[in-house]
Amino acid sequence: MPAPLRVLGVVLALSAPPALALVVPMKGWTPVGGNASVWADASGACLLREERHGQALPTFRTPASARTFAVRLQRTLGAQKAVSGVVTQPAQRGDTWGVLAAYTHTANGVAYRIGQLYLSDAGLLRTVTGSSAQHEASPCVNEMREFLRHGVR
Repeated sequence: MPAPLRVLGVVLALSAPPALALVVPMKGWTPVGGNASVWADASGACLLREERHGQALPTFRTPASARTFAVRLQRTLGAQKAVSGVVTQPAQRGDTWGVLAAYTHTANGVAYRIGQLYLSDAGLLRTVTGSSAQHEASPCVNEMREFLRHGVR
């Protein structure tokens, strides 16, 4: 990419407004240990975690740009040993796009179903990750998935 376009990309990414802090609107979900970045449902079967990373991530202004990132993300996640069944898709958030990934992660012999939303927050990667045991049937699972898929309604 020519230098002027790289500079323009950085300027556009940095000019994006920062995303608001995670607010989990589902009844019965509370911060874990007073940490407003980690939320659990009342039964403890589902967990949501927000993380802000120092890694650059451009703001996706079109579904096509988000889809390009989604394809790369699917390949990267799928290459990890403990990860299987990876699916990614663009997810609209206001006037920009993020990427939603869903996969199974196995740790210490236990399988977890993960939903992970990748967003650009002022040009930096922000993730919101939901997790539950793979075969968890609690109502929190669908609530969590809908929250990740569509945000606050």
